[in-house]
Formats: sequence, structure tokens, C-alpha cells
Amino acid sequence: MADIDQVKNLEKLKDTFGNVSSEVSKVIVGQEEVVKQILVAILCDANALLESYPGLGKTTMIKTLAQVLDLQFSRIQHTPDLMPSDITGTYIIEENEGKKRFVFQKGPIFANIVLADEINRATPKTQAALLEAMQEKQVTVGSQTFTLSPPFFVLATQNPIDQEGTYPLPEAQTDRFLLKILVGYPSFDEETDIVNRFSGSVESKKPQTLLREKSILLLQKLTRQVPIADDIKRRVVQLVQSTRSTPELIEYGASPRASIGLILAAKARALIEGRKFVSSKDVDAMAFPVLRHRIMLSFQAERQGLSSDDVIAELIKKL
Repeated sequence: MADIDQVKNLEKLKDTFGNVSSEVSKVIVGQEEVVKQILVAILCDANALLESYPGLGKTTMIKTLAQVLDLQFSRIQHTPDLMPSDITGTYIIEENEGKKRFVFQKGPIFANIVLADEINRATPKTQAALLEAMQEKQVTVGSQTFTLSPPFFVLATQNPIDQEGTYPLPEAQTDRFLLKILVGYPSFDEETDIVNRFSGSVESKKPQTLLREKSILLLQKLTRQVPIADDIKRRVVQLVQSTRSTPELIEYGASPRASIGLILAAKARALIEGRKFVSSKDVDAMAFPVLRHRIMLSFQAERQGLSSDDVIAELIKKL
């Protein structure tokens, strides 16, 4: 079994993650923090929800990252007429030498990285088909259960502005996502680079594969072994509990699952930064993607024009 104490040179590990970001940057301009947060979710063996306006390269980013990590990639385009069997798979009749039998045909959920594109466009029944896969890493069809091969992640995208014909994700499902990652607009220089790169005749560089399946599984084990001091654990619990004791800002706070998720995410961030310990900076940085989809703002906070991130920042200041 992997042991964090046996990793003598964490700087090399930091360089590896830096090289992963560099390979992704051959296709994606900017968005370094977004790539880092997706890597955090992968190291935590968890799922992530990406939210942004259309045309910011979410799909391309995830596909490129799957190529760099040498993971099997599949994409599910969610639409209102998508059925659960379109995700999980179904039994079909197969004829061989005059004999007919039922054979299970696997759906796109059987991959390492599953991109659930525009997940809020699917009906609640279809959205629920992802719940078992996301939480239990398995799929049940009829009376038979199929285990999903590790590593397995669902990276879902949703558009925050186009609400016509959409079905908002229920709290039970959003809580299954470790992180809610916001993908922002590029800067002027970054957008200029994007225009030059994709409107010219020169082909963009192809990213190279840097990690393999076994390496990712090993890194997941190392992530859980990163030490965290008791005072920083208490800081995490205090922050999460403060979301339940600030009624003037938050109507519904985060559950203990947020405390577990925040500690794991902070451990992953420390590993990516090349450290053998979790610092309070890791906790503060990961508090936003871990908590922003787990709290419901009060009417008073919304009337003041506060966002979830504004409220989380206020709670961190009070610690």
C-alpha cells in the first residue's frame, strides 16, 4: 500500500501535476485554477459540477484532461428525451448459431471519466440514474448489478443562465458532487490567444499522456494519507457548522458530508502543491467549491445581492 511518509521527493510530484496542467494548456488557454480543482476531485475519487456560460471550453477541457491521464472518456449529452437506459445500458437479444439470448449492452456510464453535459436538461428520472453510479460506483439494471471500473468520475456541466426547458438538480444530487467549479471568462490576453490559436491555419499541439490508471489509483491512496493537524480539522468543522448557525445569511447550511469533503479536498490540494501537510490556506481555498452548492442563501442575503461565495468569504473571516 502507498505510504505518504515513503514519498521522499514531493517536489517531483508537484512537477508532475504542473506538467499535467501544461499539457492541458496546449489546448485550453488559461483556466489553471479550474484544472487544479478538477484534479482535486480526481485525487479525492469524487465527482465535480462545472458551471459556466456557453462556449468556455468545458467539454474540451475535460476531454483533453482524460487524454493526458490516459483514461477512457465518454460524453453524455443530456436532453429532455434522454432515458435512464441510454446512460446505464440495456439488455438486447443476440442470436448466435440459431440460439437467442439476452446480452447486456453497456451504456456510456461505463468509462473512467464521464462527462454529463448540460445535466440540468435531463428529466429528474434520468438524473437519478446517475446517483447510484456517482455514489456507489456501480450500476443496477433489472436484478443485476455491474461494478464500474476504477478510477471513475462524473464531471457534469450546467449553464446558469439558460433555464428554459431545464430541470434544476435536487439537493440530494448536488450533494453528491464534491466540488462545484465555476469557469469564468478569459482575460483580454487569454481571449486574444484563443482567437489566434483557433482561427489560424496552424494546428494546435496535441497533449501527451503523463499518468496512467495505476498511478492515479496510487495518488488517491496518498491523498487520504496526507496529515492534517487537529486545529485545522476543528477549523473545518467550525466553518461548516457556521453555515447552520448564521440564519441572517444562510437558510439551509451544509451537512457533515461537507466537512469530510473539505478535509479531503484540502489534502488533495496540499499534495498538488507538493506538501506533506494541510495548511489553513488549503482549507480556505477549497471552502468555496466545496460549500457553494451546499448552502441556500436567506432572503435577506439575496436582497443584499450577496452570492454564495460572498457569504463563504464572510464566514471564513470570522474564524
